[in-house]
Amino acid sequence: MIAAFWPALPIVMLGWFVGTGAILWLDRRPRSTHGGSLLALTFLAGFATFAVLWSTAVTDGAGAIVAFLAALTLWGWHETAFLMGFVTGPNRGHAAPDLRGFARFRAAAATLIHHELALAATLVALYAVSWNAANMLAAHSFALLFALRLSSKLNIHLGVANLSAEMLPDHLAYLGSYFRRRAMNPLFPLSIMGCAALVWHFATAALALPPGSGGQTAAAILATLSALGLIEHLFLMLPIKDSALWRWAMPRSARSKT
Repeated sequence: MIAAFWPALPIVMLGWFVGTGAILWLDRRPRSTHGGSLLALTFLAGFATFAVLWSTAVTDGAGAIVAFLAALTLWGWHETAFLMGFVTGPNRGHAAPDLRGFARFRAAAATLIHHELALAATLVALYAVSWNAANMLAAHSFALLFALRLSSKLNIHLGVANLSAEMLPDHLAYLGSYFRRRAMNPLFPLSIMGCAALVWHFATAALALPPGSGGQTAAAILATLSALGLIEHLFLMLPIKDSALWRWAMPRSARSKT
């Protein structure tokens, strides 16, 4: 049973942990370094794009791993561009104290709409180049990351117990004014059930597919990614800050808040 998730489990977990930490570390470096860092990541994203194209015709476990890592690299480029403030949205101001309802949602959406549109465009492009291909894991992985992150953002907008706002860099501190702290919101239970259903679906598929096959590796990757998404959602309501996992990547001023 455990063999069905090897080597997908450690690869996804390591990619998630190291990738998130690397993005946070790059973002906390002096602003003068951000342009060069993003340029280097753009070259890396270019290689990842070629890796996606290569992987579409490769159906073994190696093809699945390459497809996932390529998708994760493209995702990392978008997250870095957002956190560095290059691709955010037209609204870069704090929320007005009297903002309520749809007006508040519209103002919050305007703080990151360009980022969301860029993610959506990349997702469409990934499906366009891999549609009906033997290996579509890169597109599926990016779609799963997009769905999980969108769910997290909507929950944070509606209100969660643990905001982890200390992970925001100073130049994006205004985003915290759109967050809401609440013990529960109506979307959260649905998000948890959705994440759990994804874990069950992909884990069941991984166990049912031929051992060592590319299909089993792909399903195990998606199951692990879904499980990490479930854990990240739980952290939104638990009295435990997930930001403590990346203390090593944040400056001392931010560490003291974790």
